[in-house]
Formats: sequence, structure tokens, C-alpha cells
Amino acid sequence: MSGCVLIAVTHLLGIGHLVRARHLAGALAQAGYEVVLASGGMPDGRAANGYHFVQLPPVRVVGTDFRNLLDEEAERATPQRLGAREAGLAALALALRPDIVITEHFPFGRRQLAGEFLALIEAARAARPQVVVLSSIRDVLVAPLRPERLAEAHRRLEDLFDGVLVHGDRAFLPLEASWPVPPALAERLHYTGYLAAPATVAEAPAASGGILVSGGGSAAALPLFRLALAAAELLPAQDWRLLVGHGVAEPDFAALLRQAPANAIVERARPDFPALLRNCALSLSLAGYNTVLDLVQAGPRALVAPFDAGNETEQAIRAAALERAGLARLLRPEAGPGVLVAAIDEALAGGRPERVPVDLDGAAGAVAAVQRLATKRR
Repeated sequence: MSGCVLIAVTHLLGIGHLVRARHLAGALAQAGYEVVLASGGMPDGRAANGYHFVQLPPVRVVGTDFRNLLDEEAERATPQRLGAREAGLAALALALRPDIVITEHFPFGRRQLAGEFLALIEAARAARPQVVVLSSIRDVLVAPLRPERLAEAHRRLEDLFDGVLVHGDRAFLPLEASWPVPPALAERLHYTGYLAAPATVAEAPAASGGILVSGGGSAAALPLFRLALAAAELLPAQDWRLLVGHGVAEPDFAALLRQAPANAIVERARPDFPALLRNCALSLSLAGYNTVLDLVQAGPRALVAPFDAGNETEQAIRAAALERAGLARLLRPEAGPGVLVAAIDEALAGGRPERVPVDLDGAAGAVAAVQRLATKRR
């Protein structure tokens, strides 16, 4: 395969959107495409693998206030910064003349950044009128509460996009569980399978067993970490290990270290997390996209406490699908230490979950869908 692909992504809270976009970029690059990934979120420090990476002036949010975009210093993003982002994306499209443009999450989300995504598409069409324009989305979305915004998203899909890459397994969790899918949209959906990281062979870590607590890359897991440490005091016979993402600020990380009882280790996230997960007695985590993929691949006993602050229904829907499939037990986020201890005792009394056929070959599925849509467009 050949051709140029330009992917645009902006992660605002955690790093899940960027991680997924990196997996997609790597898969397309390995298939022979020239790939440029333009990121408008905070830098994550990872190296690009076979593709070109462009960092735009970053923006982010604090908590679930997605209306107020901030810069690196937590100051309100200025019109000049937002204009520089829009101009940068348009210039990239004009210079690259991509055959394929992929917008991660837009127009299903990132409405506050619509101007730059629309400028990107307009510039790409000006440079190459036959460009294929695709949206790339996760398995679960957060539908807007206002009907006019839903209609706006569907209108943009119909007017501007050739297809939608859904990085999930329809049999496990269809998009209809979180977003209205009228017939016009259903015709544009292309399920790729879950977009997991390439499988690696890793030795089991020296430290294994016990209860492993993880929370992805953002500070959204802080309440779960605090709850776990309170429960650890009630279960002194169990060893606990908390893996804290780099999105948690140093003062909060230090506070977790001070709260930890003697039977709990608190440390930053580790690259051997998959091996730790395979060997733990029980996993306690949120229910983000990449965390759930790790759980499905490793198959430990698992409790999931979905992040549901504000209007964030995504993790609750995904956690419910895990519970229906018998892959995890659902723990309400407001549960106290005693409830968590009881849930842990019950989970440890049972066996490891049986394997469930979930399509995890999203890399191959995405490449096939992109190639199919590009061929159709030609």
C-alpha cells in the first residue's frame, strides 16, 4: 500500500485518545503508508514508531470542564494559540497533500475545536479534491444532551466524511449503546476491532501476585487510589501495588505515598504493567479504553470502578459490558472501603474469568477498512 495519511488528535484529560491514535498511525505506517500524526494535547514523551509526529501548541482541561481550554501553565488558551493550531493543521494539509485525513473523535466530540478540524478538512480538499476523510472513534461515546448538537454532528458526518472507523467489536459493545445510530450513520460505520498495542513477549516480573490498582494516565483515578489505600488498611494480609500515571501531579503522588500502609507499594506506572496484570491475584482499575483492553488480554480477576464525574458515561457503559461478559465485577465509584473489601473477598473466592472472544485485532481491521474506503473513493 502507498499514499499519505494525516491523522489529527487532541487528548484533553487522559492520554487514551493519543494512545489510540498512535496505535492507528503505527499500523498504517507498517502497512506501507506515509503517516503524519499531529497532536494538539500535552506531549507524552513517547517516540514515534515508523510515522512522523507533529506537536501543535498544546491545550488541556482540568477535571471535566471541557469548555475551558488551558495551556501548559493552566492559563486560559488565548485566541492566538488556538489560531496557531488551526493555521498549523491547515498548513500541514497543504504541504502534505494527503490521500487520507483522519480526525480522531471529531465530529462526535471536540466541538470546542471544530474550527481547526474543519480548516484541516478544507485545506486537504483544496490540496487534493479526492482526499478520503474519515473519523476515528472508540467503542463508546458520550452523546450530547442537546438535540441540536447531535444533529450538527450527524450533518457534518454526512457532508464531510467518507466513513467512520469504530475501534471496537460490535458483538461485544455496539456503538448504539452510547450514541444514536440512524440508518444514514450505520452505513458509514466500519468496526475495526479493538485497537490494542502490538503484543510483546515479556518475562514475568519478580514482584507478582497481590492486588494491583491502576488508573490510566490521568488524575481521574485519584479517588480510586485513596479508596484502595483505605481498604488496604482493612486487609493487612494482602499485598497491594498502586501504579500511578504521570498525569497525577507530584503533590498528589506524595500524598498517596504518605497515606500508604505498610502492605501497600505506591509507584509510578511501569512498562511491565501487562506482566504484572497477568500475575496479580486481583486487578482494581477504572474502565478506560486501554485499561479494558489490558484486562481482556491478561484475563485476571478484576474489579472495575468506572469514572463517571460530570457527564462522563463512557466508562460506566464499558464496565457494564465487561460485567455482562463475565470479565469483571462492577464496583460503584462511591463505594466505601468496607464495600471494596467485601467485593475483593468475593472476587478472590472465585476463579479467573473464562476467555471471551473479543476482537482485539484492530490494527489489521483499521488498515483493511482504510484501504477499502480509499479504493472505493478512487
